[in-house]
Amino acid sequence: MKKDFYEILGVSKNADATEIKKAYRKKAIEFHPDKNPGNKEAEENFKLAAEAYEVLSDPQKKAKYDQFGHQAFDGSGGFGGHGGMNMDDIFSQFGDIFGSAFGGAGGFSGFGGGGGGQRRVKGSNLRIKVKLTLEEIANGVDKKVKVKRKVQAKDVSYKTCATCNGQGQVMRVTNTILGRMQSATTCTTCGGSGQIIDKKPSNADAQGLIIEDETVSIKIPAGVTEGMQLKVANKGNEAPGNNSLPGDLIVVIEEIEHETLKREGENLHLDLYISFSEAVLGASKDINAVNGKVRIKLEEGIQSGKILRLKGKGIPSLNGYGSGDLLVHVNVWTPKTLNKEQKQFFENNLSDENFAPNPEKSDKSFFEKVKDMFS
Repeated sequence: MKKDFYEILGVSKNADATEIKKAYRKKAIEFHPDKNPGNKEAEENFKLAAEAYEVLSDPQKKAKYDQFGHQAFDGSGGFGGHGGMNMDDIFSQFGDIFGSAFGGAGGFSGFGGGGGGQRRVKGSNLRIKVKLTLEEIANGVDKKVKVKRKVQAKDVSYKTCATCNGQGQVMRVTNTILGRMQSATTCTTCGGSGQIIDKKPSNADAQGLIIEDETVSIKIPAGVTEGMQLKVANKGNEAPGNNSLPGDLIVVIEEIEHETLKREGENLHLDLYISFSEAVLGASKDINAVNGKVRIKLEEGIQSGKILRLKGKGIPSLNGYGSGDLLVHVNVWTPKTLNKEQKQFFENNLSDENFAPNPEKSDKSFFEKVKDMFS
């Protein structure tokens, strides 16, 4: 069983963002690979602390964790899946939280430990928008999109940076009233990679990168919402250097408005218009749901404003906890024009008690129906 995230950081469930950040910094410094070279247990504790902080520092993820625990993520999100943390991602994501604890801007002596100052440079992220139909959102979909990425040219070569001698950092000594203070800062010549371009083809930019089109497959889970962002790891721009990491592709979801269905969270709403005759006599109707046609039965004498709730015919929960409902709003369509015979029929029944409004006490008012919709 996975250990509780709050227990890992040593904070209470009521801890605020500042307390969580402070606790993570303390744990990360304690178990940092540079302080514990070759210690697998310390490395594992370092990963656990980063995993806990990655969730508890994000208000939305924290809320899900508080409600559902580790099952809220079900192996998704974070650094390629909770429980499988990647050291490079931890350092690139949270490196700034350590300040100068390990000397110098950036806070680390190197990705994955090792004692040198060279750091693994990560390329910039790319952002695209993907439009989805309501049916695609309800069922999940695999999308293939063409992306323009910066990638390293094939014939580019690198050499050791002369400024930092391949360390990625330069040491500075400052005289203060407390004596001589030594600090490490990222090398501005190589950007911390420890390498600079030796040779590059004519079509490459100053960093040895060229732009290429690539078709990227994106697996979009059921239940996503407008504005949600998904991450496709390592499909952003590449960075220069032999020890670099590609950035990520950030996919922003856009929802295409459905012709008849209206979405409200995980529930769907449909306005169903029926004739006066169908309302009086009852009828069976086929309606379009997100998973195909559904047949519903309208009882005799159904009233306009009646709401039929079809359980589980809405949008699936993103976390896998069931699906929403489809609420069918019945609207009786009153004819605007009548022929002489039809008009005579209704005139003859103006005083008939069967045509007089006679709501039963069990019939809910409009406001009660609205209240039920949101309960």
